[in-house]
Amino acid sequence: MDNLWAPWRHAYIAANKPEIKDSCFICSAKNHPFDKHNDRQSLLVKRLRFSLVLLNKFPYNNGHLLICPLDHTGDLGQLNEKQLLSNTLTIQHLLKILQELISPDGFNIGMNHGSAAGAGVPGHLHWHIVPRWNGDTNFMPVLTSTKVIVQSLDSLFDLLTQSIEKHPFPEEC
Repeated sequence: MDNLWAPWRHAYIAANKPEIKDSCFICSAKNHPFDKHNDRQSLLVKRLRFSLVLLNKFPYNNGHLLICPLDHTGDLGQLNEKQLLSNTLTIQHLLKILQELISPDGFNIGMNHGSAAGAGVPGHLHWHIVPRWNGDTNFMPVLTSTKVIVQSLDSLFDLLTQSIEKHPFPEEC
């Protein structure tokens, strides 16, 4: 059996988790009144009619985004057709924006459904978009337990919000 090592994720695993079982960072971001400072602190890039777009605080790669339905549910079957379509169109639109902004060679797109599947927030569905580049796995994680993320979250937040203003989301989102 081969092992996949991700030592840079230790910061996420070791981070203090909220004591309240019902707390959800996605809902916390959603429930803040619209305010650029709060959105930046929450890494909330865009509020849409049926979803939120957040930067991943513990990214696998530069540009790692979370697309989250507004409803707090951990069951994909609980989303209606409009919500499913909206979130899918949001992912499609974000791929175009990321391609223009950071020119990845590809993307990993997916969802961990349930805690046994690795969902870090099993109570609130979210899709991951992880930009990938040819050769983005290199010696750093192997030799030094270090993952190189080439851009700060603040810098990427600014670029994404500016690009989103120039490229409005489809009405269905």
